[in-house]
Amino acid sequence: MAATETQFMLSVGLIEKDVNGDTLWVWCYPSVGSDLRQVLLRKCCLTQDGRDFHTFVFGQFCRTWYYITTVEVQEPTALNKEFVQSDENGSFLIKDYDVRKAYLAGSVKDVVSQFGMETIILYTALMLKKRIVVHHPRIEALLEFTRVLPTLTWHRKDWSILHPYVHLMDIELEDLKKCPGYVAGFVDPEVSNRSDLFDVYVNLPDSVITVSQSAKEAMAMGKLHKEVGHLIVQSAEDADRSDSQVIKDISIKTKEILTNLVALANECEDSKITLEVLKQHHFPPATENFLFHLAAAEQLLRI
Repeated sequence: MAATETQFMLSVGLIEKDVNGDTLWVWCYPSVGSDLRQVLLRKCCLTQDGRDFHTFVFGQFCRTWYYITTVEVQEPTALNKEFVQSDENGSFLIKDYDVRKAYLAGSVKDVVSQFGMETIILYTALMLKKRIVVHHPRIEALLEFTRVLPTLTWHRKDWSILHPYVHLMDIELEDLKKCPGYVAGFVDPEVSNRSDLFDVYVNLPDSVITVSQSAKEAMAMGKLHKEVGHLIVQSAEDADRSDSQVIKDISIKTKEILTNLVALANECEDSKITLEVLKQHHFPPATENFLFHLAAAEQLLRI
């Protein structure tokens, strides 16, 4: 099944692995392009010989979201001309699926529990629209972790940055590189050697976050980062606070930072911030640096 941001559903397809071990597209409606077909064949676990059986995976390619569910046939039987007589087809109503519930799926508290104060690195990278690559050999862990990260910048509600399941194939990497900032998930450990793909690298099994050399200047940490980091950890560690309440706490702090940034912009000609204006306020160096790059990410910087 595939869908873009502007359409609820584009198409539905069926992939089968036959008795000879061949994996084939057997049906789709109304159509699926050849490039997307190849990507979906690569994503479905039927083409991955001897690997784990994945009941559900999702991702996006060329701004089209795809969702793949896999079912094992226990007792294969030949169908008469592919016709199934059944009154149990069920129904699908889009109103039954609130997009806000999808946004809140996954646990930001689990992310903070794993990374503690280093969660501020992820927050900063997302705020500055940097490229985050996450590696885990298990696709289920990858999907669960990556889908949470956009909630750290809730004010944008932008899940188009999420590419949770990417292969190191040229056609997928070319599509990924079209995005100025992203969260991309890989099961292939070889991605750790592809420094051209990331500003921040997350080794999920080992709970290690690495900032690339080229991004260290923009990602320099200071007093403001420490303040936000403590707020994130304190909120997430509160057993009485739900994930949605933690997201709200972070969002309130983010809005405070953005309100101050807009106020600085309003002091300037064309409501665009310059480095000279930031220097006049005598912020600590790391805060000044962060606000400068944040202004660029929020299109509040005069070029």
